[in-house]
Amino acid sequence: MPELTPFALYLAAASVLAITPGPGIFYVAARTLAGGRREGIASSFGTGLGGMIHVLAASLGVSAIVLESSELFSALKLFGAVYLVWLGFRTFQAARLKGATGGDDGAAVGPVGPRRAFREGVLVEALNPKTAIFFLAFIPQFVNPSAGLIALQFVVLGSVSIALNTLADIVVAVVTSGIQDGAAARPGLIRRLREASGGAMIALGVGLALAKHPAA
Repeated sequence: MPELTPFALYLAAASVLAITPGPGIFYVAARTLAGGRREGIASSFGTGLGGMIHVLAASLGVSAIVLESSELFSALKLFGAVYLVWLGFRTFQAARLKGATGGDDGAAVGPVGPRRAFREGVLVEALNPKTAIFFLAFIPQFVNPSAGLIALQFVVLGSVSIALNTLADIVVAVVTSGIQDGAAARPGLIRRLREASGGAMIALGVGLALAKHPAA
């Protein structure tokens, strides 16, 4: 296991990275605005599970294999980008439709439920190859080869990072739901917040689609 000082450094760095806005945070915010705190928290755990998929894959070397192949990387990248753009467009469209109708009914604009929010959260994170790149580039710096059990060290450090990310997402869900409750009498503000969340996810999806293979 890592020594105290390197681990403390890792913890500090991982904490900063956890609060850096990314696809997961924007998805959680959008999901909370659309379906409330329960859906936001469910999506937070979904993105956490999606991140753990990358951690386990990286510890087994699967992510390294994917990143060695430009074709596999491009396929995963495009799947993730299209999914993010689709979620962003749906969020933006739902906000505009709700603003036009002034209602909360209808599948296109209503909550999707915690289970679906959880599943979508898993896909948002699992289909993001940048997460795999992050774990493969960041975590090995804090692994101690002389201590042995490299894969176990990787999983432990990755799990710590995922826990911090999930905690940050839950905070985002709670804060966003508080903003939503406080702005209940101002539907125009909620609509603009949802449009901004949708636009941010679309922008992240486009950025993901333009990402180059790390070996390029």
